[in-house]
Amino acid sequence: MCIIFFKFDPRPASKNAYRLILAANRDEVYNRPSKAADYWGSSNEILSGLDMEEGKEGGSWLGISKRGKLAALTNYLEGKVNPDAQGRGFLVSNYLTENLDSYSYLRKVSAEGHLYNGFNLLAGEFKANEDMICYYGNKGSPEPIHLKQAGIYGLSNSLLETPWRKLQHGKHLFTSVVSRTLPPEGLVQELLHILNNEELNTPDPAQESQGEGYSKPMLRALSAVCVRAPRYGTRTNTVILIDAADNVTFTERTMLNCDVTQWSTKSFHFKLQG
Repeated sequence: MCIIFFKFDPRPASKNAYRLILAANRDEVYNRPSKAADYWGSSNEILSGLDMEEGKEGGSWLGISKRGKLAALTNYLEGKVNPDAQGRGFLVSNYLTENLDSYSYLRKVSAEGHLYNGFNLLAGEFKANEDMICYYGNKGSPEPIHLKQAGIYGLSNSLLETPWRKLQHGKHLFTSVVSRTLPPEGLVQELLHILNNEELNTPDPAQESQGEGYSKPMLRALSAVCVRAPRYGTRTNTVILIDAADNVTFTERTMLNCDVTQWSTKSFHFKLQG
C-alpha cells in the first residue's frame, strides 16, 4: 500500500537547509520478487528498487535520477480491483526515463488513468534554477496539481493529504523530526524510526469506509505507519535528502528473506547533474 511523508522547500533560506526531505514505506506481499535499490538505466543515472513480479518487471514504487527527476507511487485503497489492469509501477520508471517535465508527464498519465487500478503519483524535478513537485491521483481531480507552496505533505492510500489517522499520526512525528537541526546521519535514523512505528491508529471511519470489503483484522493492520500482517506488510523504508548544494542522500532499509527480523540498510550519495 505504502505511505510517504515529505517536506518540500524549493528555496531554502539557509545553505545548510534541505530542498527535500522524504520518508517512505513500501508495503507489499513479502514474497513478491524485487530488486533492492541500485543504479540502472542507459548510463546508470537512475536509482530505485525494481519490481520483478512476472509481467511487471522493471516497474518501481520510488526512484530518483542524477538529473534530478523523482517519482513516488502509492496505491489507492479500494475493495475491488481489476486483475487485468496495467502495472502501476511503470508509472514511476517511465517518468524517470522519459524526457518530459513532471506536469506534462502527469497530464499524459491522467489521460490514461482509467487503465489502472487506483493510484497516487508524485513527480518532481530538482534543478539549479527551479524545483517542482506535482501530484496526480486517478481517483481525484482530473488534472494534476502543482505543489507551489513549500510545506510538509503526507500521502497514504487515499488522496494527497486525506486526514486518515495513520497519516496524521505519522505526519506529526515527521514534522517534529524535520523541525529540528540534525546532522544528516541523525536525521536519516530518526526518520527510519518513524517509518517503523507499528502503533495502530484505530478506529478510523474514513479508512474503514474506503476499505469496505477488507477484513477487520487487515484494516487494523493497515492503520499503522509500519504495517505488519501475515505475509504482507512494510518491507522497504526509504529516506531521500536533497540539500541546497545539490547533494543527494538515498538510504534504503529493506527486508531480507521474507523475514521481519532480517534487514539490510544501504546508502547512496551523489550530486545532481545540471
